[in-house]
Parts: sequence; C-alpha cells; structure tokens
Amino acid sequence: MQVPPELDADETLAGRQNATVGNASIDFDKGRKGDALIVAVRCRGAGTVKVAVQSVHVSFPLECLADQVSTTYNQVGVSGADRGGVVSVEAPSSVHWSMTIGRGEPAQEETPTATTPSS
Repeated sequence: MQVPPELDADETLAGRQNATVGNASIDFDKGRKGDALIVAVRCRGAGTVKVAVQSVHVSFPLECLADQVSTTYNQVGVSGADRGGVVSVEAPSSVHWSMTIGRGEPAQEETPTATTPSS
C-alpha cells in the first residue's frame, strides 16, 4: 500500500493522511509567518483527484493512472498560507491516495536573464 509522500529535510510536517479511498478532509497546523504551505499527494488508480485548500482559495486537480503511482508536490506561497486549515479531497472510489501537508521556505523565483540581440 502507498505511504504518504516525504517532505524535504528542511520542511516541517503540518498534517498527513495515510492511504485512503474516496473523499476526505485533512486538518493542518499553522506555520510561521512567511512559511509556504506544501501539499504533496500520491495516488494510484484511474481517475481525477480534486484537492482544495479553502483558507487560501487554492485548488488543483490531479490525474491518477490505473497502473502507476504518481506524486505531485504543490507549494502555496500566498498571503495567509501560514494559517492552519483544512485540505479537502474529492476522489473516485477507483483511486487510492495519500497526502502529506508541510511547511517550508517559499521557493525562490528564478530571475530572468537578460539577453542582448547580436548584431
């Protein structure tokens, strides 16, 4: 059976859901000011899992495949992401899923490099 995704060493655990079938809601703890929220989902089975974090108005779908385990990491660095809340998951009975919710430093945005046209 699938185990929930692991966090990186510098990230802290805020919530976890072991292998589940169907819908569920997972509470998560608040973080430090400026922390990003990390939602990592692992799934197997044909269908779409819909994940929603109401406290920050973020949601995303995850396509799961019948014959393969897939894992998706999403980092939310919006205002209010340091508050506690609930992640809601809607999943068909054909999909087994697990989740890890964590806290960490927001990812640094890559700075675009300027190029000058050659003449």
